[in-house]
Amino acid sequence: MAAFHPMAGSRIRISPLLEVASPVAKAEAARACAAPYAARRRFSGIVATAVAASASAATEFDLKAYLGEKATAVNRVLDASIPADEPPAALHEAMRYALLAGGKRVRPALCLAACAIVGGREAWAMPAAAAVEIVHTMSLVHDDLPCLDDDDLRRGKPTCHVVYGEPIAVLAGDALLSLSFHQMARVDSYPPDVDADKHPARVVRSIAELARCIGSEGLVAGQVVDLQMTGSAEPVPIDRLEYIHLHKTASLLEASVVIGAILGGGSDEQIERLRKYARSIGLLFQVIDDILDVTKSSEELGKTAGKDLDLTKRRQHHFCTWLIISPIGRTEFINIARDRNCFGSF
Repeated sequence: MAAFHPMAGSRIRISPLLEVASPVAKAEAARACAAPYAARRRFSGIVATAVAASASAATEFDLKAYLGEKATAVNRVLDASIPADEPPAALHEAMRYALLAGGKRVRPALCLAACAIVGGREAWAMPAAAAVEIVHTMSLVHDDLPCLDDDDLRRGKPTCHVVYGEPIAVLAGDALLSLSFHQMARVDSYPPDVDADKHPARVVRSIAELARCIGSEGLVAGQVVDLQMTGSAEPVPIDRLEYIHLHKTASLLEASVVIGAILGGGSDEQIERLRKYARSIGLLFQVIDDILDVTKSSEELGKTAGKDLDLTKRRQHHFCTWLIISPIGRTEFINIARDRNCFGSF
């Protein structure tokens, strides 16, 4: 069926120049003229019904409850992933302190949702969901170190290096990174109902995806360029800022969604469409985070507010998305986002 065009039913129709001779012919002509309008009314009814159903579904879906449910399930896996009493006690304690300090668990939830949307079971993606949260925690532990962002507050608590010292914090981050891949690679992490023929290849592909998105082509690349921009006297160009956001923040969100789709058995087309969605969400996520950094308090954020505008501390960001968006204005910003296809739908 050809795609409906909004102008298709509104073309001007000109009556015949000659009078129709018979009443039957007149009736048939009237029905013929009325048919397009009847079709339009039927189409409008279908659209109205679909919109109402969509609005009803959107109203019924409770995102907060969904995130809470997934966070509870993921937290159980995370808690079981690190021994509480085995040596070296200081290392394991620091890892557990950082990993179980709270958080919304957005990345694991996206991983599980992507698995479900392509037809997979949640259990197939749970090891990967835990892995991306472990990687995220590692990045926070390292990012908070004095040599990088030098922050002393994370998720409403003192940061890992403040509590355990810099050496242990560095090693805890290293161990968390290793743990993430161990979590995904272990055979006993997955339920017995996975496809025995296809599952191993999906796991290998997922591990490769995660490694790429957090290495020199992803998260680490964004952190490096972030550091290079620190100390610049001029505002960071929007293309460079976008690069930082897409790599430092969006890349791990991208990995979370793509890995979920891979493990769920999604097609290559589905996976790439979800990748595009995840990148847009990741960019939006960081834009919002930067705005909240200058509009909310440390108590509300659970971390030190105003860090991106602090000029007094060594190696601190002094740039912020807010500085670019605020002078541009809302309309112009939306146009920029649209030009970059940030509003594409799955």
